[in-house]
Amino acid sequence: MRRVVITGAGTVNALAHDVPGTMAAMAEGRSAIGPLAFPDVERLTIRIGAQVRGFDPLAHFEPAKLALYDPFTQYALVSARQAMAQAGLAEFADPTRWGVILGTAGGGNSTVNDAFRAVFAEEKNRVHPFTVPRLMNNAATSHVSMEFGLMGPSFSVATACASSNHAIGLAFQMIRAGMAEGMLAGGSEAMLNFGGLKAWEGLRVMSKDGCRPFSATRNGMVQGEGGAVFVLEDYDHARARGAEILSEIKGFAMSSDASDIVTPSVEGAARAIAGALADARLAPEQVGYINAHGTATAANDRTECAAVRRAFGPAADQLMMSSTKAMHGHCIGGTGAVELIACLMALRAGVIAPTIGYDAPDPDCDLDVVPNTAREVRVESVLSNAFAFGGLNAVLALGRV
Repeated sequence: MRRVVITGAGTVNALAHDVPGTMAAMAEGRSAIGPLAFPDVERLTIRIGAQVRGFDPLAHFEPAKLALYDPFTQYALVSARQAMAQAGLAEFADPTRWGVILGTAGGGNSTVNDAFRAVFAEEKNRVHPFTVPRLMNNAATSHVSMEFGLMGPSFSVATACASSNHAIGLAFQMIRAGMAEGMLAGGSEAMLNFGGLKAWEGLRVMSKDGCRPFSATRNGMVQGEGGAVFVLEDYDHARARGAEILSEIKGFAMSSDASDIVTPSVEGAARAIAGALADARLAPEQVGYINAHGTATAANDRTECAAVRRAFGPAADQLMMSSTKAMHGHCIGGTGAVELIACLMALRAGVIAPTIGYDAPDPDCDLDVVPNTAREVRVESVLSNAFAFGGLNAVLALGRV
């Protein structure tokens, strides 16, 4: 089987609008969570989030094209441009051997919110003529493929909070199997609007005052927005063209809890973790760091720690595991892609992003969660966990080349 490497990375998220800025914020333990600013926010119970600020769409897109781009598509396109620039890819010998797989849960949720506001609140009888092309979940994938002329397998993945990990994992499998030479993969989300958050309020899993993963005082998740895109390619192809290799994707595994639509399962998560280790041919003690799903809900954090202990056994006591969601928020379908940046930082810079907001130990979360302060530690292999509503789990294994 072919080896698969990452040669480019790009992001737009609440911490920064590029990868270097995001890594710097993660290393500093800086949080982008704060008061939300959008129409009707005063009607919400939850008024905090990690909002992308200072992003000017007109600095990136022509007005005529911007009419087709929901914010989730904008974030994906800018991220993809950054990734392609870093990878040094300006043209392709065979564009039919390159494709795009992106994850999202809400798709053009901002467009839906705006359309509902126009029809119901403002009593208009028409919506924007491009409403459907803007809101469809495959919009970002389609526009990325068109911008770079990529004619290979391209589609979108919607598995709630695991969408990006599924997208990256499937791209990895396609390249490894020889179905593609390279892929753009990642995900994006833009659900921070009145309609999006009002729906999430109904689940009663959101915090009013902050995100504290693994802490005994945690009381819910805080939503963010943004995304990230990566260039994945065949190792031999990357070496032949002299590309800088950021890391190697070693393995990937998926599982389904098949038990409950919102309550996570220890067994399902543990099977995905163990499957990723087996696919990467890694022993538990070879993994130095896990970027946790770590949503700061009572059930998720407890379940994830139990799943890690089940999959790692005694090696769990030597493992570092942190959640970066207290910094960039839970970006739902785009969150795994943003969190992969923390994995690259761990492998390339030897900096482990902290779990900020940690203020009290929880006996049910008794792993080393790297509380509040980053660490400088060399690690050879890392995992990235994603466990979604619906019991859909996806775990990536990465390592140094």
